[in-house]
Amino acid sequence: MAEQIRIYPENPSIKIIERAVAVLKADGLVVVPTDTVYSFACDLRSVKAMRRLARIKGLKPKEAEFSIVFDDLSRLSQFTRPIPSTAFKTLKRCLPGPFTFILPASRSIPKLFEANRKSIGIRIPDHSIPRALAEQLDGPLVVSSVHDPDEVIEYTTDPELIAEKYGQQIELVLDAGYGDNSASTIVDLTSGEPELLRSGKGAIHLISS
Repeated sequence: MAEQIRIYPENPSIKIIERAVAVLKADGLVVVPTDTVYSFACDLRSVKAMRRLARIKGLKPKEAEFSIVFDDLSRLSQFTRPIPSTAFKTLKRCLPGPFTFILPASRSIPKLFEANRKSIGIRIPDHSIPRALAEQLDGPLVVSSVHDPDEVIEYTTDPELIAEKYGQQIELVLDAGYGDNSASTIVDLTSGEPELLRSGKGAIHLISS
């Protein structure tokens, strides 16, 4: 059964962050709070963990289009192609924040994701916990939202219910209280100019300010 640990975003315990990172480094899956919804998370460098995450989502590894969480913009260059200055200004204006930006992927991404991906979705949430995990892990997290089977409520907001439902498939739930039920705003920046793909929690006016 998955371990459920209470954590406080205002002052996250370094011991709890280190505990979660140890799970991630051991090919584990952790449910983490974000500035939008709760998400499954694993280490980008763990093929085994990404395969496990794909199974939970009912996908083949080659079909999975998971997003990547960074602690700050400085790490993007390892996983994306050079970003035009106009697009980078958009990133700086909107991040950290509830946005997912689609960017051209570097050559390392297809090897990591077992798929011929030419683009990736990146996130830098306005939330201390996922950023602290990525920083302590010294690498990005692969994330995917925890969806709810209910037709009305799209995402599971109660970490206790998440632990109950997925307890046999994951190792750890970081419980920061009830999560949001509004997903990130998705913006395609692969052409350099922002194209809105999904309206979500992120304010649309920031994209083209």
